This record gives sequence, structure tokens and C-alpha cells, in this order.
Amino acid sequence: MQILLALIFGAAIGLAAEILVGGRESRGAVLAPVLGAVVAAMAWAGLTWAGLGIGDPAIWIAAVAAPAIITPVALIILTRVRAARDENERQRLRIG
Repeated sequence: MQILLALIFGAAIGLAAEILVGGRESRGAVLAPVLGAVVAAMAWAGLTWAGLGIGDPAIWIAAVAAPAIITPVALIILTRVRAARDENERQRLRIG
């Protein structure tokens, strides 16, 4: 049940990252919240497999900190890669 809270926190952090990171027009609106939820779930699952329980504060810190760090970085990288690929495609097609 608590993993649902981690997913919700991750999705909320992803939504905040979607709003704060520029280049929203070059990616889908759902990408950031889903990415945040997936990162939070991976952090939660990894730490529970490592033996941490739901009462351990480290699992909650990781479930919030991991998406807060990884999601904005991933969005920046994805936005830059998309812009570069779009520019290459425009040059290849000789448009604008």
C-alpha cells in the first residue's frame, strides 16, 4: 500500500519537473509524471529488496529524492536530444 504513496509522490515531482523544465513543446505531457513515478517505484523496490522496511526513513527519502534528481536531468537530456534530432532532420529535408 505504501508503494502507492511513493508512486504518487514520484508523479507529483515529475509534474513539477514538467512545469519547471523548459522545452515542454517537444515532449509529451505525461512523460515527466510517469518517469517520476517509475523512478520512485524503482527506488522503493530496490530498497525493499535490500531489506529496508516501510518504517525506515531512508526508503521514503529515496522515494522522494531519486525522482527529484533524476527526472529533471532526464527531461533536460531528452529535450536537448529531441532538439538536435529535429534540427538534423530539418537540414536533411532542407526545410526552415
